[in-house]
Amino acid sequence: MKKKVIIILVIIGLGIGGYFGLQALNQSRSNSLAASYLTAKVERGNLTAIVGATGTVRSNQFALIAWQINGNIDEILVNLDDQVKKDQILSSLAPGSLAQNIILAQADLVTAKQNLEELMNSTLAKAKAQSTLANAADALDTAKTRRESKSYKRASDQIIEEAYARYILAKDEASKWEQRYDTVDDRPEDDPVRAAALSEWAAAKQVLATAEANYRFLLSAPDDEEIAVAEGNLVLAQAQYDEALREWERLKNGPDPDDIKAAQARIDAIEATIDSINLRAPFNATVTDIRSKVGDQVSPGSISFRIDDLSHLLVDVLIPEVDINSIKVGMPARISFDGIQNKEYTGKIHEVARVGTSISGVVSFNVTVELSDPDENVLPGMTAAVNVVTSEISDVLIIPNRAVRLKDGERVVYILKPGQLVPQATNITIGAISDLYSEVVSGVNEGDILVLNPPTELLTGPSSGMGGRPF
Repeated sequence: MKKKVIIILVIIGLGIGGYFGLQALNQSRSNSLAASYLTAKVERGNLTAIVGATGTVRSNQFALIAWQINGNIDEILVNLDDQVKKDQILSSLAPGSLAQNIILAQADLVTAKQNLEELMNSTLAKAKAQSTLANAADALDTAKTRRESKSYKRASDQIIEEAYARYILAKDEASKWEQRYDTVDDRPEDDPVRAAALSEWAAAKQVLATAEANYRFLLSAPDDEEIAVAEGNLVLAQAQYDEALREWERLKNGPDPDDIKAAQARIDAIEATIDSINLRAPFNATVTDIRSKVGDQVSPGSISFRIDDLSHLLVDVLIPEVDINSIKVGMPARISFDGIQNKEYTGKIHEVARVGTSISGVVSFNVTVELSDPDENVLPGMTAAVNVVTSEISDVLIIPNRAVRLKDGERVVYILKPGQLVPQATNITIGAISDLYSEVVSGVNEGDILVLNPPTELLTGPSSGMGGRPF
């Protein structure tokens, strides 16, 4: 009996010892789990929200200067890094290497300038046009009169009677000389009296023929051929008058502005052809590349220079669509370069694209940042890291971005409450975001302890990543 009691007491003792041992083990495990948590406290503070991207520095404007004609380079008038003005000559071709059309353009230019000068000084041309118009008007009146005459008798009754009288007198005169000749016809041919009578009779017959022809002509009506000739002369005279009138109208108030523009355009085109022997700067800039030497043979499209307007340096960056609405023109930016150590530059948003571009399924928008304080170390082509300050807020609840997780599509944080060993997921609403911290609008209180590395079995969504922006 005594032995049985001892065994029972031993069993009870082992049970009590096991219980307290298990409690001690659980406490040890709980303490170990709690000690493994990385935590952060919800605090009030200031937050600067930024959007970062990388891009390449470029000049405000650049141009590759190329030749338009064939030839050999005669002069290079600039050096690398020279400042040049708009229209300044950078290089020219040797005259002896030029094509024939360039040489002939010199003569064409002289003629074109003379034409313009004549237009501008049109007094002589105006006088000529006025004289031509007056002569054309007279010719037209004459042609009209002649054409109208073909519609009536050739002459008045009085003129016809006068012609008839001349015809009768000529006929009588011819008859007299014929009778006179008949009286001496039997004389020798060399007889002076006979010869004189024959001569006078021949002259009288000629006068008679003319008088008769004129009389009969006046009696007859104009034929179709005469009418057609008169009509043609009238049409020609009218056309010449119309042309003279148009020329007078064009010149009477001075040269036509359109004619002056056309003449000047002709001069400009010829001068441009002649000036193609030179390369000129299209805008104020810096010479950043020289690709030719004196004596080089060039052809259309051969590039000899690059110039850049370095008065403004810009960086183009691609901003994801999730951030683009927070980017506004004029916002400040911080710029740093891999090639320039330990120095940060400032800038501002110069331009924001209104249309996005899809690259590999990701939509981004081009944003241009202008450097405010560039120096000689900043060069076009450098890679730049740009951080745009989108907002700055103060005295708000902030938490580390690494504390934020996604659970069932919602943003949550894991809060470790006093006396609890397992953190509890709590939904939150996020406001402004920076690279390391986020503003919390709702869901937590100041002083709450957040677990940055909750146990794996509590996570049902992807992590936001260490130190990154929350998803």
